[in-house]
Amino acid sequence: MCRDKRVSIFIAYIALLCLASNGTYAFEPEFGSTRVVFQTNYGDIEFGFYPSVAPKTVEHIFKLVRLGCYNTNHFFRVDKGFVAQVADVVGGRSAPMNEEQRAEAEKTVVGELSEVKHVRGILSMGRYDDPDSGTSSFSMLLGDAPHLDGKYAIFGKVTKGDETLRKLEQLPTRREGIFVMPTERITIQSTYYYDTNMETCEEERSLLKRRLSAAAVEIERQRMKCFP
Repeated sequence: MCRDKRVSIFIAYIALLCLASNGTYAFEPEFGSTRVVFQTNYGDIEFGFYPSVAPKTVEHIFKLVRLGCYNTNHFFRVDKGFVAQVADVVGGRSAPMNEEQRAEAEKTVVGELSEVKHVRGILSMGRYDDPDSGTSSFSMLLGDAPHLDGKYAIFGKVTKGDETLRKLEQLPTRREGIFVMPTERITIQSTYYYDTNMETCEEERSLLKRRLSAAAVEIERQRMKCFP
């Protein structure tokens, strides 16, 4: 039995080496505890951040979210099997920006390149030719894009809402130069964020409250039994 276990471990190790040598094994960093939700007119999309590989990008994008910069913005590009790209909030929003929003949105962030691979669901920072020219536009990958690896900063990944992305892929599009664009506006109607650690605390608090309530009922039952 021990021999069979050793053989299984050895086979698994060889398989892992083969995946790595073929380039199909992708390093995936740990998520931070923050989750952001984009509520679009086609459904919700939730994503998490990779602060360990792109701390400056994560800080910048999350601040834009907290300031409400992505509200009323839109996805200007949907290329099926490739990317759904969020527009730059300066010019992409239908609502005007206040001074604080505009000041943050016009900042550029250094290109934090990493070994993380461009696969479906990945969040990849948009930019111009200068790798340090990213502002607020970013893409959600709709398929694997190895030609982008090491060239664009990856800062997170979609955690819920792949069904919404699939809806977007089915929308009619038109081509303008290199861009495939939807013929209908895909609006980010509102955004919100939460902390998964706080969610866990809330669940524990709720469970504790139920236990205390149950204990109180039992104490009262015993009191009535002993002191009718």
